[in-house]
Amino acid sequence: MAFNLKGKSLLTLKDYTPQEIRYLLDIAKQVKAEKKAGVVHQRFVGKTVALIFEKRSTRTRCAFETAFGEEGGHPVFLSTDDIQLGAKESIEDTARVLGRMFDAIEFRGFKQETVEILAKYSGVPVYNGLTDEYHPTQVLADLMTIEEEFGSLKGRKLAFVGDGRNNMANTLAVGCVKMGMHYVINSPKELWPSQEFIEEIKKMAAENGGIFELTSVPGEGLEGADAIYTDVWASMGEEAKAKEREALLRPYQVNEEMMKKTGREDTIFLHCLPAVKGQEVTFDVIEGKQSRVWDQAENRKHTIKAIMIATLL
Repeated sequence: MAFNLKGKSLLTLKDYTPQEIRYLLDIAKQVKAEKKAGVVHQRFVGKTVALIFEKRSTRTRCAFETAFGEEGGHPVFLSTDDIQLGAKESIEDTARVLGRMFDAIEFRGFKQETVEILAKYSGVPVYNGLTDEYHPTQVLADLMTIEEEFGSLKGRKLAFVGDGRNNMANTLAVGCVKMGMHYVINSPKELWPSQEFIEEIKKMAAENGGIFELTSVPGEGLEGADAIYTDVWASMGEEAKAKEREALLRPYQVNEEMMKKTGREDTIFLHCLPAVKGQEVTFDVIEGKQSRVWDQAENRKHTIKAIMIATLL
């Protein structure tokens, strides 16, 4: 089923229905098949996208640039050293100017508020390439990877082990319960999401046939999990807290023993990357046969292309 998403921004997956997420995943599957078959389209000829980066990036930048460029569009990379975003010029004014010159804007940075202001004032679709609160393009790639592995999403169980209130844990919560999955956060209580967010996700789960659980005992709640997911112990901008986080999260390291707690040999390991091997995940796990992190990384490109096709054409 096709949906008319033209002109719609992607600030958080909260703004998309399960059916719309399904639609994006179906487009992603199609464009990935096209790429593998060597089929070339030029769907973005004559279009431009502004790529604003406050934070460094490998996958997000490369995914947006290659996805847009191979379709004949012109991506323009803009770091905060290149433009006046929030410096000599307000974010509102930058948004108005970019909206007059570009067909879409991607933002990767710190505040969720920034991407929301860009969307409000630019008049063009704005894509959240990561903020401190949410990382929706990553989770679309994660859902695609799980579906490729197991053939479906509904009823699948994903356990996030580690920092339970970072942008990945937050966004996975939204994406998983919206798609009717069983989502578990295994994290120290000090790093649980806010009670307000927990209640919001529980409500979302009830509406969409999903399950949401929280546990603080290391390795608890992993039984029967289709996938175990982790992320770095100190997110970008939190480097000063690295030692404190390491002490808190060391018991939550994803290692062979942790993977065995699922009781399944076909459980896959996921990570948004970059990873600090030997900290949040051991070398053996991330480089082992259960790891699907490189599929996730590739799928960033296909899901991002899908988002732009759905919202620009």
